[in-house]
Amino acid sequence: MNAVAPRSEVLELEGALSFETLPGVLAQSAEYAARTDLPDRLTIDFAKITTVDSSAVALLLEWRRQAAARAKTLEFANLPANLMALARLYGVAELIDPPAAR
Repeated sequence: MNAVAPRSEVLELEGALSFETLPGVLAQSAEYAARTDLPDRLTIDFAKITTVDSSAVALLLEWRRQAAARAKTLEFANLPANLMALARLYGVAELIDPPAAR
């Protein structure tokens, strides 16, 4: 019997993740999550993110919650240092970037 490898995708984000852009990003992520062919593993790449504010922390936590509810694996790549500094300040860094993911 051959094991089927889980489907995986990388989603690249660009621009600002801020209070002003959050509604649009949430709408796009809801569209993505509604796909019938949603992959088992998703990596969200932050390499092209230019700025973040504290709302980005809430967004990442919401994405983690949604992935867990759908039994999907979610990883974040190239997290900006200032985003992780905010996550540490709020005491949620381990939820955003768990040690097993590093």
